[in-house]
Amino acid sequence: MSISSIALGNLRAAVILIVLAFHSVLAYLGSLPAAAPAFNAPPYRWQAFPIIDSERWFGFDLFCALQDVYLMSFMFFLSGLFVWPSLARKGSLGYLQPRLLRLGLPFVVVVYLLMPVALYPVYLVTAADPGLAAFWEAWRALPFWPSGPPWFLWQLLVLNVAATGVYAFAPRWGDALGRLAASGGERPGRFFAGLAIASAIAYVPLAIAFTPWEWVARGPFALQLCRPLHYAVYFFAGLGVGAYGVDKGLLAADGALARRWAHWLAAASATFLLWIGATALTFGRDAVPLWLQIIADLGFVLCCASSCLCFAAIFLRFARSRSRMLDSLSRSAYDMYLIHYVFVVWLQYALLSAPLFVLAKAAIVFGGTLILSWGASTALRRVPIGTTLLGAER
Repeated sequence: MSISSIALGNLRAAVILIVLAFHSVLAYLGSLPAAAPAFNAPPYRWQAFPIIDSERWFGFDLFCALQDVYLMSFMFFLSGLFVWPSLARKGSLGYLQPRLLRLGLPFVVVVYLLMPVALYPVYLVTAADPGLAAFWEAWRALPFWPSGPPWFLWQLLVLNVAATGVYAFAPRWGDALGRLAASGGERPGRFFAGLAIASAIAYVPLAIAFTPWEWVARGPFALQLCRPLHYAVYFFAGLGVGAYGVDKGLLAADGALARRWAHWLAAASATFLLWIGATALTFGRDAVPLWLQIIADLGFVLCCASSCLCFAAIFLRFARSRSRMLDSLSRSAYDMYLIHYVFVVWLQYALLSAPLFVLAKAAIVFGGTLILSWGASTALRRVPIGTTLLGAER
């Protein structure tokens, strides 16, 4: 196994830890309202913050703000890395059929079976009748079917279908993307510029039209209106890097990106301050000047691109050794993503009245979610029906 592959495996383990941490601390943000909204009251803000605790810490706001900027985009980028080599090896149908099973089936199972279980505590917080029948009636009365974190799966599946179509009708297009990404090996700044320009074109007009925060849901399909094209840019950027080869391009272990990790850390920090400063000026205003909104949206684009490259650079430089624990966590990352939300929400609900400091509550939720979801993933991999339903590998 190459050094780059080891670093990417460790990176995959780190990403799932960040996802678990992000969801674990959402109940304790300093910016949350004083009381939880009613389950059946539009605009259903519990979709973003299912449990609201009285214990708060503003440091969690900063952590979650940074993750909201880059984490999902980075996951789309990583998901695209091995798409083109897989298409070249398996062909269009040979690639797409397993992807439909691995992404589509878990989406249906988790959304329709696990999400009602995961979000029952949200109903209990404000319910007059805590019974299951009353909950089910309230759930069915919602104008959508809450999907939770698995929204990522259906959008990723759409992008996989699009990549398969590109391979079927324009097979040289992926190699052309690979040649564009090749310069990132020694000139990651050029890759950054191309990524930022492409994502600005994809993101800024939609963010101006719909705001950076608006979501829409139709049935189980949730979509953040300003980001679908932005995510597509990152997915196909990852596809291009993977088409050229992860060991010899941007993600080469001895490449310029890894060597200059400190530069990218400084860039990520500076652009985060630009984005959060401009974004803070837009809150609480009835009318936001267009120039200020554009600055905030461009700050998002720059922070997202620099943070993704910074994160990759740090792991390519420092996480180059194999670890049994990280290997296990990396293998379990996908199924942990699918099931962790049940444990997060129930643990946050269980601690609502606990006389603990905010950091203790957050640590318990994160630690409990990690242990329970990791253990559940390991158990599911030993059961044939579990591997089939959640798309896991035994």
